[in-house]
Amino acid sequence: MNRVVIRPDRDMTDPVEVRGIFGTNLRQLSNRYPSIAGLCRELGINRTQYNRYLSGESFPRPDVLQRICTFFDTDARILLEPVDQLSPIASDLLSHPQIAPYLGSESTTVSPDLLPAGLYRFSRRSFIDSEVAVTGIVRVYRIDGFTFVRGYEAKEAMRQQGLDARAATREFRGIFLKQEEGVAALISRHGAITCTFNFLSRVPAFENNFWVGYVTRTVAETIAGHRATRMVYEHLGSDHGTILEAARKAGFIAPTGLPAFHQRLLRFREPFN
Repeated sequence: MNRVVIRPDRDMTDPVEVRGIFGTNLRQLSNRYPSIAGLCRELGINRTQYNRYLSGESFPRPDVLQRICTFFDTDARILLEPVDQLSPIASDLLSHPQIAPYLGSESTTVSPDLLPAGLYRFSRRSFIDSEVAVTGIVRVYRIDGFTFVRGYEAKEAMRQQGLDARAATREFRGIFLKQEEGVAALISRHGAITCTFNFLSRVPAFENNFWVGYVTRTVAETIAGHRATRMVYEHLGSDHGTILEAARKAGFIAPTGLPAFHQRLLRFREPFN
């Protein structure tokens, strides 16, 4: 389990105070999810016990705490410090002197003009079945000057690969890097040892809310399937109707079921070069 960092100038021996801080942090983390019942199922924690954590009546055993920290991508300091004040324990890899001149702050500073924060509809050809497309929603957001992306793999895609289709397993995250003609992203599922590399450049059309490029996956060459295909990102803005429509259609879809401009940019009938 991640080690707890204790500030020497604070007396945190009062268990009531520790439970209170943990309960407050857990409520803040849980608010990101629409349903506490669903969250408890994902965590494998009894709903009644989880409510006791939320109210500050108790705190979890070490193994349960590790499960909670892993799920929320945090560490055991949530017992002691406000979650929004926690800073990463690990050093910044991209600032390491061996790589900083090549992949330092210059590459990780992705301005909103280059890629705005918000919800995006993405689409691409399926890696599993080249006759169908995959579409879904991702969220682009910024923390500490970095630009991140978060979303979920399609359930059916996970099942067809014999993988666990729970939300915690399907979730993927990545970081964007600035490129000469657009942005690149390195994306992976939690704990996964494979990832995808994405490149996107803005399309000068409509409201400048489209990006097109390609995505590649880090798997060995095989006879079946392919490792690279075109990708489209569409910034959805605050149009709730468009967002709900995109969410309902998430997953596998016939190419003709995609929005017309997505079809045009993906060029399904043309091979990817």
